[in-house]
Amino acid sequence: MLDASTLAMLKKEALDARIKTIECISSFGSGHIGGSMSIIETLVYLYYVEMKIRSDEPDWKERDRLVLSKGHSGPALYAVLAKKGYFPVSELMTLNQGGTKLPSHVDMLKTPGIDFTAGSLGQGFSAALGIAAAQRLQGYSGSYTYAIVGDGESQEGQIWEAAECAGAWGVDNLIAFTDVNGQQLDGYTEDIIPMHHLKERYETFGFDAYAINGHDFNAIADAVASAKKVKGKPHMIILNTIKSYGYIPGEGVKSNHSMSINEETKKSSIEALIKREEAGE
Repeated sequence: MLDASTLAMLKKEALDARIKTIECISSFGSGHIGGSMSIIETLVYLYYVEMKIRSDEPDWKERDRLVLSKGHSGPALYAVLAKKGYFPVSELMTLNQGGTKLPSHVDMLKTPGIDFTAGSLGQGFSAALGIAAAQRLQGYSGSYTYAIVGDGESQEGQIWEAAECAGAWGVDNLIAFTDVNGQQLDGYTEDIIPMHHLKERYETFGFDAYAINGHDFNAIADAVASAKKVKGKPHMIILNTIKSYGYIPGEGVKSNHSMSINEETKKSSIEALIKREEAGE
């Protein structure tokens, strides 16, 4: 359980990260708003509380790593990285534009603070497993690799090949999250390939697994703390989230994977978000 001051700080930073994510996507005119907004709490908690990082030394060898396997959600990660000082906040307004360091899908060769290039869904989870295993081989016993995968992405066979290996190898410095927001590019996961019983599936593969409210900072903090106490198993935290959470025009909309955001929509959506936050809803 987080203390009151830390919780208040995280909520403030999450609101600001949401605003910056909306502004980032609107600077290009469209982008992957749905899956970006649903992982804001997880990113803010990891970068502001949990992860061992140095923004002024992004290649520090003993740092914790984060692999955003659902790499199209880059705008949310860019917003958090900019806020943490990896690059100027003003660069958020260059998303997908010529010469940008911020492509639509995260790229470790372009953006400071990105630990692995993603785009082809499923591959990032395998990479995270490899990075976590390498941390152990290199003797970085206090370092963790975090990974974020999507529920639609979890329909990829490579996810389960990686899970099989992670469980068999007992890679306990791998802490992964599955963003279960119930939607993917082509519609609702329930209508395509239902992603039921993910916690039980991962437990079958030898994971220490949890299912939580992915918008609750206390739940995220408690799950990560519990995971770090369990040795000899990789960890999976199932995040039950709302796609586009905080970008109100996209909440509950079927086609919210990628949306157009113009100047007027940007302003009205940010005003609506702030109003809802102030009302405590």
